[in-house]
Amino acid sequence: MSRQLITFQLSDQVLGVDIMAIREIRAWSPATPLPNVPSHVRGVVNLRGVVLPVLDLRHRLGWGITDPTARHVIIVVRIGEQLQGLIVDAVNDIVTIPEDGMQPLPDIGDTPAANFLEGLATIEDRLILVLALERLGDHSVNQLEAA
Repeated sequence: MSRQLITFQLSDQVLGVDIMAIREIRAWSPATPLPNVPSHVRGVVNLRGVVLPVLDLRHRLGWGITDPTARHVIIVVRIGEQLQGLIVDAVNDIVTIPEDGMQPLPDIGDTPAANFLEGLATIEDRLILVLALERLGDHSVNQLEAA
């Protein structure tokens, strides 16, 4: 069975996330910082009455820190039972991955990015890094709830 992904940019990297996990895509709005949260949690925003943690995805993956501008986007995803926002540079498109279109990551050691990736997909000669959302939220949710 095929699978659909929303693809997006983080610098020159194209990443994808399962379309069924996406709740909405919204324009950048500054997050309210919280004390004693991991450095990749930029703060919270109010989404129609729901307080939503916003993660700096670039920082979470170990690729530096995002300096958000009006061009950035927040992708609202469901991770477990909680909605969370992911700061990305831009949303690209929707792609369909055939059942045999996912490949495991090559053995690249224990890097932060490898811990949060499910695998690689190739679409029209583009490599898409597919996020494993459930691993992405492991620490940020628990630490936010404890704060």
